[in-house]
Amino acid sequence: MKKCLFAGTFDPPTLGHKDIVLKCLEIFDEVIVAILINPNKRPLFSEEKRLSMLKKVFAAYPRVRVLSYDGLTVDLLKREGVRFYVRGIRNGTDYDYEAQLNYINVDMYKEMITVFLPTRQEFLHISSGLVKDALRFHKNVDAYVPEEIRGDLLKYTQEAEKNV
Repeated sequence: MKKCLFAGTFDPPTLGHKDIVLKCLEIFDEVIVAILINPNKRPLFSEEKRLSMLKKVFAAYPRVRVLSYDGLTVDLLKREGVRFYVRGIRNGTDYDYEAQLNYINVDMYKEMITVFLPTRQEFLHISSGLVKDALRFHKNVDAYVPEEIRGDLLKYTQEAEKNV
């Protein structure tokens, strides 16, 4: 069985993230979507909320497994018995950054293979950071996030407006 890992902070999940996972399902038997708990970042959504949102997004896809982790991604790959690490690429800057990480990761896990998947053109401008910024200013983000979590994000926006 060919498995891959697609990791990120997913704060929040976007249409670009979903697109990459759906591409992975065309190539791999199982896709592990892993939320990195990064102590250097202050997420807008809790680990539990991000897990909940990703599980909603991929509920109809039994070959997708969602989990969270801290530490190094190469350690998670080894623990899960996964060689293929998928990275979504929007532009040359993404590629340059991910290629540098790849060289370091391969030093730590020789069997690892990084798979770079380009983002579809209609999602090139979407990032979790931009979606977070829009949410902080109580803007509608439906055009950038999966339908399955639009209600969660609308609720967040409505609650934030009450607290202004």
